[in-house]
Amino acid sequence: MAHAAPASRRRMVSRRPATDILSPRAHRVASVAVPIVLGLVYGYWVAADRRAGGEITGWNLLLGFVSAAVFMLLFVAVRAVSGQMRREMHAILWAAFTGCALGFLYSQTGHSVVRSSLMGVVFGAVCFVVLFYRYYTHEDAEGRRAS
Repeated sequence: MAHAAPASRRRMVSRRPATDILSPRAHRVASVAVPIVLGLVYGYWVAADRRAGGEITGWNLLLGFVSAAVFMLLFVAVRAVSGQMRREMHAILWAAFTGCALGFLYSQTGHSVVRSSLMGVVFGAVCFVVLFYRYYTHEDAEGRRAS
């Protein structure tokens, strides 16, 4: 018959902070590279949805680059502002950003404004639930992020 292992008399306390495998330089590079890469992917996706497999035109390229620039600017702004917010507003801000971005992307496929708005709201609501759960489980009662 199996028995539980006896409890240790002293507590195991780790005095080391959480491991960070990336250097500060890598974090700085990522803080610039991630918005650029995500913006370019988003802009390409918008332009590809808009042309629906047709030929690439100047207006299509303009739409892609403008969408990429707006996405990058909003992503950087949301990331800068959301860090100081409480978990509820933090989750709402990211959910609104995600819902608007995906709703606009969906609207480029030719669906109606109502359906595109509904899809954006659904994506935003799902994003809110997931992010709120994550922030709620990774913060203490005062809203400080746990390391």
